[in-house]
Amino acid sequence: MRRIILKRMSLKRLQALIAEQGPDIYPEVIAALQDDPREGAQRLVRQCQTYLKERERQRAVLQRMYSYERQLWSMGYRHVAGLDEVGRGPLAGPVVAAAVILPGEVELPGIEEAKRLSGRRRMELYKRIGEVAVAVGVGLVQPEGLDEASVVVATYKAFMKAVNDLPVTPDYLLIDGVHLPGVTQPQVPVVGGDTLSCSIAAAAVVAKVVRDEYMVEMDAKYPAYGFAQHKGYGTAEHRLALERYGPCPIHRKPSDGTPAGAALLFTEG
Repeated sequence: MRRIILKRMSLKRLQALIAEQGPDIYPEVIAALQDDPREGAQRLVRQCQTYLKERERQRAVLQRMYSYERQLWSMGYRHVAGLDEVGRGPLAGPVVAAAVILPGEVELPGIEEAKRLSGRRRMELYKRIGEVAVAVGVGLVQPEGLDEASVVVATYKAFMKAVNDLPVTPDYLLIDGVHLPGVTQPQVPVVGGDTLSCSIAAAAVVAKVVRDEYMVEMDAKYPAYGFAQHKGYGTAEHRLALERYGPCPIHRKPSDGTPAGAALLFTEG
């Protein structure tokens, strides 16, 4: 009966109904219009089919990316925190880590591309994570005294700060690629974790947004270096500014004690 009603609707009314009811009505629209000869009707069918196909793809990705969390939840670990960091390789700025505890298998569109998203889509996802997460913690280690040799220690410190910043104590830690010394919780390092765990990928998004916003603030304070554009990484423009003006207080120093301008020796990563 409903299919007959949909068949008799004008395309304008169908478009309004689709906008009003969302994807739940898409299969019925496809069934009602699949034999409709009107080009507008077939366009609606294709739009609905494309959306449903993409939604199924995303659900399959999420199913895979929750495999670590699902196993731990089944073992009784309620608050599983994913950890990731950014900023180990730049010439300037802090190392920033984030810890995120998700409430379950929530949908986070685009999370499988956490480190390749555009700035706009990353910010949308960042806001979504803030809305659905049980807890979010951030750890930031400033570049004062930070050099090529101590960046690993700084990464550990940032992770510890992120864990301690969580308003909820985690039961288990999923960490992107490293084993974190000094924590009491059980943990597992997940190499390439931002593509294998939604919790780690969510932490990657949070850490990236927090660090980028910090570097934009530093751009206003030290405008000669272009921090808002390159976020402290070793672009040609950044290296040229370093040659011209020398380092500023947020540039890292080399490990051999030579003048801070030798931060040029850092490689991006």
